[in-house]
This record gives sequence, C-alpha cells and structure tokens, in this order.
Amino acid sequence: MNSVEMLRVAEQALIEIFSVMDTQVKHNLKRVLDAFRDHRVGAHHFAGVSGYGHDDLGREVLDQVFAQVMGAEAAIVRVQIVSGTHAIACALYGVLRPGDEMLAVAGSPYDTLEEVIGLRGQGQGSLIDFGIKYRQLELTPEGKIDWPTLNNSITENTKLVLIQRSCGYSWRPSLSIADIKNIVHVVKQQNPNTICFVDNCYGEFIETQEPTHIGADLIAGSLIKNPGGTLVTAGGYIAGRADLVEAAACRLTAPGIGSAGGATFDQNRLLFQGLFLAPQIVGEAMKGTYLTGYVFDKLGYSVNPAPLAPRGDVIQAIKLGSAKKLIAFCKAIQQNSPIGSYLDPVPDQMPGYESQVVMAGGTFIEGSTLELSADGPLREPYIVYCQGGTHWTHVSIALQAAIDAVGEI
Repeated sequence: MNSVEMLRVAEQALIEIFSVMDTQVKHNLKRVLDAFRDHRVGAHHFAGVSGYGHDDLGREVLDQVFAQVMGAEAAIVRVQIVSGTHAIACALYGVLRPGDEMLAVAGSPYDTLEEVIGLRGQGQGSLIDFGIKYRQLELTPEGKIDWPTLNNSITENTKLVLIQRSCGYSWRPSLSIADIKNIVHVVKQQNPNTICFVDNCYGEFIETQEPTHIGADLIAGSLIKNPGGTLVTAGGYIAGRADLVEAAACRLTAPGIGSAGGATFDQNRLLFQGLFLAPQIVGEAMKGTYLTGYVFDKLGYSVNPAPLAPRGDVIQAIKLGSAKKLIAFCKAIQQNSPIGSYLDPVPDQMPGYESQVVMAGGTFIEGSTLELSADGPLREPYIVYCQGGTHWTHVSIALQAAIDAVGEI
C-alpha cells in the first residue's frame, strides 16, 4: 500500500475520533467565549501602552479573561516572557526560597529545565545555586507515576511539587487531567501547604479542563504553543492562586512592580484573537497526532501515544531507530512547510539542550509548536517528536512525504 492509500485508510478509520475532537473544541470554545462575554471584551481593549506598561486596560482584562478560562484566581499574560522555560523559571524562582525543597514527581524534567534546576551547568544562578534542594521520583518501567513511592514522599520541607504534564523528550504517556488530579490529592493529603505546580506546556485545551480547575495551585506555559493560537508572536503565561501568580510576576519584573508592569507593544489584539482561536487549532493538531500515530504504527514503528489512545498533549512520538531516519523525517516535514521549505534541517547544538537536536520548523512564528513541526535529540533510540498542525489536512500532506522518506521499519 502506498503512502497516499495508507493515509486515505487512516483518515477513514479515524472519522469517529475526529468527531469527538470537534465536540471537545466546541466545549472549550464556549469556555473562551463565556470569559470574553463576562469581561465585556471590546475593540478598545486592543489598544496598548508603551514604556513601563502602567494602566494597560487591555492587558488587565486579558489577564482576567485568561484566569477565568484556566479556572484560576489570577493570571499574567506577558510578551516579555521569552519561552515556556522562562515562564516556568519565573514561577519557580518567585515561589521557592533557600532551604526549600522541590520534588519532581514525573521523572526527569524537560531538557531545558535541567540548567534552571542546576542538574547541568554551573555558576549561572540555578535553583541549586540558590540553596533550593531538589529530588525527583522516577517513573515506573511502564512510564507511569510511581504511586506507592509518591504516597510517602512529601515532607514538611517539600515546598513545591513539579508536575510536568507533557512527555517532553521522554518515552512516556503525557499526564491526563485525571492523573494530575490524583497527584494533587496525594500530595495535599501528606502536606496541604505543598504547592502543586504544573508545567502546562503543550497541554492547554487538550481536555475540557486545565490543572487549575482540579486543584493545582499554579501553572505556566508558552504563548507560541497552544494558548496563542499560532497568532501570538512571543510570550508566556502564569496562572493560579493570586499570591503565587504575583510572586512569579515579581520575579519576571521586580518586587514592587510585579504584575503592574510590562508594555504590550500593540500586541493585545493578537493575544485576544490567539486565545479565541486556540481551542480550534489545538483540535486540529490533535487530529494530526492521531493520524501520525496511526500510519506509523501500521508501518511497524513504536509510537507514543498508541494510535487510538487518548491524548495528553499535541505531541506524537515515533521511535525511528536511526539518525538517518530521524534526519530524513524532519527533512520531509520541512519540505512540506509553508516557510523555509527549501532548507535542510541539520543536527546542531541548541541553547538549553544536552544533545544535538535536529528540528524541522517551517513556521510563521519562530519556534511555534502549535504550527506543524518535528524534532528530536540525536541520541538513541532516535525518537522524532511531531507537534502541532494548524489543520490536520496539512499534517496529512506532510506525512505522505515523511512515509516515503523513511519507509517501513
């Protein structure tokens, strides 16, 4: 069966799942519309201010809208946040103090957090440099949370539990909202004062609730991932308990300024419109992950998540088994991207990553992982991580080339 026929069969097999995705999009879009309506969003909120960014009505209302959408007391949405890693770092540095302990409960954190924590690198002001203690709970051999160990891991000194929702560069299932709810419950039973913080990158609008709806104290993520709807040019967000959000804002800006500062540089319309579009585009990206997982499973490759399994983020991982196939896959995706289709992805060192990374990202916004992209570290077992897709039909076109490039296992 050729690649065209494989994709036609896959699309037919996934019709029912695609219909479920559309129903979920409708639910999440209503949540966004309700927040816009409740806060009386109008065209006058698109105007921005310059300089210090004081008295920006649009930014203040956007923060309130975002908080409601996320089920949080408060939120900050700022173009000054460089990335998801920066948003997470602001939250951690804002909340933790010397002598506190942070416990990661879902195994090793994403590569770019290793230097923030202090697991790699020295002398750049990591959490460990500032006297923050760090522990992590390893996952079970099946890649699941080690519940028996977690049940006895929280101490009086465990100030914060780090819950990484997405699989990142790990071969494990991404966490569902039900998983996160159970983690929060287990942690709070042992120490109700421990802050449950979720790295929410890649997870927004995947389900009909966010971690802050079900008891997480704080979440953070990037606007060039899901909640920016592929329109936002830069930025990130932090949402949750009001005091914790303000503490993170003080780390982003300065104590005494906190959430009152940060010019929006006439980006307010894009920030509002991106949030409005986000549920729909996340739904399309999820359809793309199902399609990718289905066809590469049929080709004999190990895929994560499994072809018909529920999704926890907008990432589909494929274990390709060789550097040659990893590079060929990324090259095929790049050649079927709207921007830079003439470029060849080559492995290179990237800031924050331990291994060389090969990355296909022909996106309108640099690094936008809600647009279709594919990347992977150049290390065994040579896994490619496919992300995003503004519409599943684009994913299907790119997959045809990727199937032809790597072939069967």
